[in-house]
Amino acid sequence: MTTIRPRSERERTSPPVSMALAATAPVAIGGAHAGLGWGRPAGRARGARRAALAVAGALAVAAPAAANPQGQLTWAVHVSIAPTWFDPAETSGIITPYMMLYALHDALVKPMPGNQAAPSLAESWSVSPDGLAYEFVLRRGVRFHNGEPITADDVKFSFERYRGAAAKPLKDAVATIDTPDPGRVVIRLKRPWPDFMTFYTGATGASWIVPRKYIEKVGDEGFKKAPIGAGPYRFVSFTPGVELVLEAFDQFWRKAPSVKRLVLKAVPDEATRLAALKRGEVDIAYAIRGALAEELRRTPGLALKPNVGQAAFFIYFTEQWDPKSPFSDRRVRLGLSHAIDRQAINQAETLGYSRLVWSIVPPHFEYFWQPPALAFDPARARQLLAEAGYPKGFDAGEFVTDAAFPSIAEAAIGYFKAVGIQARLRPIERAAFYKGYAERKHRGLILGASGAFGNAATRLEAFVAAGGTYAYGSYPDIDGLFREQAVELDPKRREATLHRIQQLVHDKAMFAPIWLNAGLNGVGPRVEEAGFGLIAGYAFCAPYEDLKLKAR
Repeated sequence: MTTIRPRSERERTSPPVSMALAATAPVAIGGAHAGLGWGRPAGRARGARRAALAVAGALAVAAPAAANPQGQLTWAVHVSIAPTWFDPAETSGIITPYMMLYALHDALVKPMPGNQAAPSLAESWSVSPDGLAYEFVLRRGVRFHNGEPITADDVKFSFERYRGAAAKPLKDAVATIDTPDPGRVVIRLKRPWPDFMTFYTGATGASWIVPRKYIEKVGDEGFKKAPIGAGPYRFVSFTPGVELVLEAFDQFWRKAPSVKRLVLKAVPDEATRLAALKRGEVDIAYAIRGALAEELRRTPGLALKPNVGQAAFFIYFTEQWDPKSPFSDRRVRLGLSHAIDRQAINQAETLGYSRLVWSIVPPHFEYFWQPPALAFDPARARQLLAEAGYPKGFDAGEFVTDAAFPSIAEAAIGYFKAVGIQARLRPIERAAFYKGYAERKHRGLILGASGAFGNAATRLEAFVAAGGTYAYGSYPDIDGLFREQAVELDPKRREATLHRIQQLVHDKAMFAPIWLNAGLNGVGPRVEEAGFGLIAGYAFCAPYEDLKLKAR
């Protein structure tokens, strides 16, 4: 098996390339990319030579830099922290769990600064020329917070217990997981799958490794009460509805953290978050919008940090497959989309920093197709509603939203009312909101969003294709094309198929896209490095071991 040697820093930040798997061609890793940036075939293999996809770590033996972590960083977090987010097995296809995972845990491969597929617990990996076997070589000397070594058995266990978003397509694709020795794992697929690494190490939590022995001892619920991982910070305490406290793990393989203690305080009220930041009670406040963001920007000593990541916001019409519902008529869905003045909401809520992209897929994702813009046109909206048989409008029922973003849904409700559509706001705390969304319990309208890593296929799998975590229904033509692209190894043909799927999603008006969200965050005077934007597309502060306080 051929192994590609470590790339220079210049190569690791080179322009993204498309992913391709060829049964007989060696392949090289590309640079930063929203999907996993696999390179194009370099040539035809000869004889029994096996093609390889590999990224080598900087060190074969874990050796954290000598450091003495100092001080405390405190956040005002915009959501109530849920213990389900402490367990990689339960990641739900959104970005919020990674706020905890990047601190408590580590993955085989994960997005990091300058590299969306950075070698972490796996110092290298390779793929066989037929695209069926992926071999991971584990980094030597790395241990969990309880001192137990990380082994291939933990990797296999973590995959097998994964039950979060996209678990079914991921597990259905795998034939066997072999552990020939404690430092190597070989995952064998039933068929070549060009998106295996994108799903395994990007769009799901299956490659974030947990300790088998400890979990078998304490159980799943016990693990969520006292999680042990391999990340840069270890668990200290969690007070529901109040705060999560973490302490630096100075044996973290990449480097010892600079800050000794992290405190993530749950502060759902936006004004209270800003007030705490202004008083110096917290150092970083997430999600400060509108007039409060303007106030933050004017406040001496505080900094407004906009961060446009990969969180696409959209309105989902849950009843579009119910022939008795007004939303089964495409004209109704399209009319409501024309009724919304997105740019006005953008200016009011995110000071114009959000991007209008007209899709549920972020534009920097591999295989993105750019839909045409939809004009704000209330007259056209009324015309479409009248043509559908609703000249006086109708009652749309509930408009369900994550409690962290009620003002966006409120604004949309105002625009709907202007064209005769009534809707009632129903905000739900984030963990319960996405649980109900995945269980298809919400009805009417949903303000959906996802900032998860991946590519166009992973986003479509979760929200569009039959059986997707957040798909209430699907369309046969889209489902057929989605199955085709999943087994297509030619990147050009696959791209064309994924573009066609996105075009159909647009043509059917399955969603009313809002924007690519800009998180507006506040940073206090004690912080030297808050970590916003260090990992391309990521919504929060990370990597935690890179965060710094100013010297006193």
